[in-house]
Amino acid sequence: MLLATLAGLTATPALAAVTVHFHSLNGSVLFGRYPHAFVVFEGTLEATGQRVAESFGFSAKYTSQAMTNGPAEHEIIAEDADTIADANRHFSVRLTDDQYRDLRAEVERWRNYPGRYYDLDERNCIHFVARLAQMLDIRADVPDNMLRRPKKWLNYVTRNNPQLGASEVD
Repeated sequence: MLLATLAGLTATPALAAVTVHFHSLNGSVLFGRYPHAFVVFEGTLEATGQRVAESFGFSAKYTSQAMTNGPAEHEIIAEDADTIADANRHFSVRLTDDQYRDLRAEVERWRNYPGRYYDLDERNCIHFVARLAQMLDIRADVPDNMLRRPKKWLNYVTRNNPQLGASEVD
């Protein structure tokens, strides 16, 4: 009977799902990397079995443009494994395949927006991550005093969304 039970457990396919993780990077202006917010998708699509392992953040292509007034050239950037490991993971949300596809489509809209789309005060990495969170019905407004403070902002989002079951990051 024990063998039959174990065989039944191993024969059941694993539930496939993609999870999105919301991260902040502390960064340092002195060491060449500004504080940053980004997302990481990982898991397996249920419908196809396709493995997903990707990260996305929104940034200005050129720091000098980002510091001046007005919009700057933008890009979607991927973080490497070491950066992801060093970043603060604030909370994670398990996605349906449809939610994953919707979020990825939004990433591509930001990537392919014509002209200069990055704006330090209106459309920075925090606004990008906020938009993705809002698409998942997460309360993710961006107060002015957090525009350049990704860790503080994601802790704020965590506090305002107890349904996430997450704790603030020190």
